Amino acid sequence: MSPGAQGHLAMLAFSALVAGSFSLGSIMANEIAPTAFTALRFCLASLFVGLLAAQRRELTSQNFAAPWRFAILGGLFGLYFVLMFEGLRTAPPVSAAAVFTLVPLMAAGFAYFLLRQMMTGRMALALAIGGVGALWVIFRGDFGAALAFDVGRGEAIYFVGCVSHAIYTPMVRRLNRGESAVVSTLGTVLAGALLLGLYAWPEIGATDWAALPAMVWITLFYTAFFATAVTVILLQFATLRLPSAKVMAYTYLTPTWVIAWEISLGNTPPGAMVLVGVGLTVVALLLLLRDDQPAPL
Repeated sequence: MSPGAQGHLAMLAFSALVAGSFSLGSIMANEIAPTAFTALRFCLASLFVGLLAAQRRELTSQNFAAPWRFAILGGLFGLYFVLMFEGLRTAPPVSAAAVFTLVPLMAAGFAYFLLRQMMTGRMALALAIGGVGALWVIFRGDFGAALAFDVGRGEAIYFVGCVSHAIYTPMVRRLNRGESAVVSTLGTVLAGALLLGLYAWPEIGATDWAALPAMVWITLFYTAFFATAVTVILLQFATLRLPSAKVMAYTYLTPTWVIAWEISLGNTPPGAMVLVGVGLTVVALLLLLRDDQPAPL
């Protein structure tokens, strides 16, 4: 399997795992401070990734040269997760997923300034088709709902987090010095845990951890292991094999996965019209699966 194909499979799994954070996060977002939750989440993720790195014998001092790089990556990723859960306090999970679909275009813009990556016509077409398909899924094929869309406070807060996510993606490649995806992930989550721990110390101390509902702990484990440790590895693995615009294009599948999560949690399933949007996202991904080279500067 080619490196590009590996990157695409990694992002397919990434989009499915990320979607679970929206549905589970919306259930427990008001039970704990987002900063305290995310700090503990990064600590657990550091443990998971550290064990993996140790098992693969990748822990050497040379792998953590210039630690300021991981402070930047950890800060960007930590900010994204904190603002995501802050936004989910008021924003419905599918609506938040709509905001998340803005990341690919923003990532493409930041990739141009940071890496001089340029989109081809086919990539731009795929982003456009994927965006239309995602919006179709988000609004369940209802034009009236789309026209009446009003961005609330939660969506606005989460948008700032999505900007941080869009910057993070090309920065992974910009700051990488040959580290593997596992080592780079460990540096990122360790730095994020340290920065968030220092910032959120008052909230951490004020939280009655023993009184938290079971759903908080379930969400904590899921987000720490699957939606942080695993997805960060998948994201960094794919970023080193694919252009940033292609990597983040997979966020267009997130609303579809969110609806699947909502159904699995017992919520009302979408109507048949939603399948049109699902089909458009598949078309976009098929376009992205084709190899092409960006035009030179």
